[in-house]
Amino acid sequence: MNVIDPGVCRDTLARLLAEEIDLLTRMESQLQLEHRMLVDNDVDGLEAAGKVRQDCVGKLLRLEDERRSLCRALGWPTDLAGIEKVILWCDPQRSLLPALQECVARATRCREQNDHNGVLVGARLKRVAGMLGMLNANGREAQLYGPSGTGLSSTTQMVGRRIAARA
Repeated sequence: MNVIDPGVCRDTLARLLAEEIDLLTRMESQLQLEHRMLVDNDVDGLEAAGKVRQDCVGKLLRLEDERRSLCRALGWPTDLAGIEKVILWCDPQRSLLPALQECVARATRCREQNDHNGVLVGARLKRVAGMLGMLNANGREAQLYGPSGTGLSSTTQMVGRRIAARA
């Protein structure tokens, strides 16, 4: 038997979903801003943006904890299926389902934008590592290139030979 009043549960869940929609909207905008900063190489802006993003993530995690606690108090799973069960129990008109669907859609867009930003960061890091590798072999053999422009493996590098370069 549930000791939580369905009306109180519905109001609590409505508040949590509204706050989550607000935070996910901010997060989506923040991730788009960070993408522009990445493209523009705005290092200072990215540092400040990272702090804003971390604050938003912290608030989202607190909301998630509160929502999970509500599900646990009712004896249901803490995942999406559990939230849907809570809605079915406390909101017979299903008026909270659109808010839940919006949360899911916004969270998906945030994850996709974050992944997109991560790919860009990874490509930049790989490029920088490659440039640093050319500048500082640091114990590694320098990469040599053959006449076709392809790299030569360490076993086929022509050690001690002079290669003429033509423009």
